[in-house]
Amino acid sequence: MPPARPARPTLEQLRAVAQPPEVRSRKNAEHWTAELYLRHISIYLTSILVRTPISANGVTGLMILSGWAISASLLIPGIWGPLLAVLCSQLQLYFDCSDGEVARWRGTQSPKGIFLDKIGHYTTEALIPLALGLRCLGDAGLLRTDPGQAYLHLFLGAVLALLIVLNKAQNEMVHASRALAGLDKLPDTAEAKAVPAASLVGRLRRLARFLPFHRLLHSVELSLLILAASVASLVAAQPVLGERWLLYVLVPAVLFVNAGHFVAIMASPRLRR
Repeated sequence: MPPARPARPTLEQLRAVAQPPEVRSRKNAEHWTAELYLRHISIYLTSILVRTPISANGVTGLMILSGWAISASLLIPGIWGPLLAVLCSQLQLYFDCSDGEVARWRGTQSPKGIFLDKIGHYTTEALIPLALGLRCLGDAGLLRTDPGQAYLHLFLGAVLALLIVLNKAQNEMVHASRALAGLDKLPDTAEAKAVPAASLVGRLRRLARFLPFHRLLHSVELSLLILAASVASLVAAQPVLGERWLLYVLVPAVLFVNAGHFVAIMASPRLRR
C-alpha cells in the first residue's frame, strides 16, 4: 500500500516526493525543455491534479491526446497550424512531467504507466512525419493534377515516420537485449553509454556534439522545424515549399542518424557482459 499522503499537500511536500533529486538530476533522460523550465512549473499542475480523482495513467492519457493533437494541427493550412502544433507539443511535455509526479505522490508507479508513456511518445513522433507528408500536398487536388508528386511526399512522410520510430526503438532494443541476456538494467547515465574516446566512433561522436541532429527528432523540435519551414513558405509566397524541402532534408539525415546510432551502440559497453 502506498504511504498516506495529505489530501492538500503544500508545494514543498509535493516537491520532496514528486521531484526527488534522482528525478531532477536525470540530465541524460530529461528533455531540455523539462530541465530548463517545465519541471519548475509542472509542480503547480501536479498540485491541482493530486486533489482530483484523476489517476496518473489518466494524466498520461491527456499527454497522449495532446501529442496526437500536434499532427492534427499540422493539417490546418497556413501558419496557424504549425503555431498550434508547437503549443500542443509544449502541452504534451507539460502533462508528461506531471503524470510521473502524480504517480510518485500517490505511490502508483507501474509497468502499465511506463507502457502508456511510451505509446504516447512513439505514436506522437510517428504521426508528425505522416502529417508533414500530408501537409506537403498543399491542396488535396494535387492527387488529381500531379499524383506522382503527391505520392512521393506521402511516401517520404511514411519513410521518415519509420526511421524516427526505428531510431527510438534502438534504445528499447538495448534494454530488451540486456534483460533477455540476464544483465542488470542499464543505468541512465552518460558513462554507461560512453564509447571509448580513442576509437574512431568515439572521435566521430565528439564531432557530432557540434551538430547534434539526433536531438531534433522529438515532437518539440519537429514541430519547431515545421513552423520554421512554414514561415519560409510564407516569406517565399509559395505554399508548403519550405515543408517540402524540410522533408527532403530530414529523410536522408535521419537515415544517417539511425546508422550512427547503431554503430555507437555496437561500439559501446551497453551490450557487453
